[in-house]
Amino acid sequence: MSGFAGDLANRLREILCLRDKRYVSKDLTIKYARKRLKLDFNEVSRGLVGTYVDTYEMPDGRVQIRAKGRALPYTVLNPDRRVTHAAITENKRLSAVLEFIKAEQDKASPDPGVKPGSARNGYKTTGRRNTEGWNSKRAKAAKVQNNHG
Repeated sequence: MSGFAGDLANRLREILCLRDKRYVSKDLTIKYARKRLKLDFNEVSRGLVGTYVDTYEMPDGRVQIRAKGRALPYTVLNPDRRVTHAAITENKRLSAVLEFIKAEQDKASPDPGVKPGSARNGYKTTGRRNTEGWNSKRAKAAKVQNNHG
């Protein structure tokens, strides 16, 4: 009876996982979750170039690549290599360079010859502002009614 329960648990794991199809490139790599996974070269993976393989992401985070009903061995080529902002600012050399750049930018005055796109196209401001809010007829009617009612 325990063999049946184990088979049922394995089947449920396969049913409840996230499945997807991924394209196998010429160098036997697939892209999955911002990573490149390289399939190990063997008799099954040799014929997979240019085809799609099934990827199974288990609830515990493991990823399994399958083709023709067989799980394929793979290696992760580039794990997520993001650098946090805190790691950058902790670098003393970099922070000194950033302070120097900020000081140089503070010294320089803005160039008066640079105009925004609207000014280059001939737009001139009138100096008037809409102090009454929205200009829709409904908004104006509501304001008139509120002022007189």
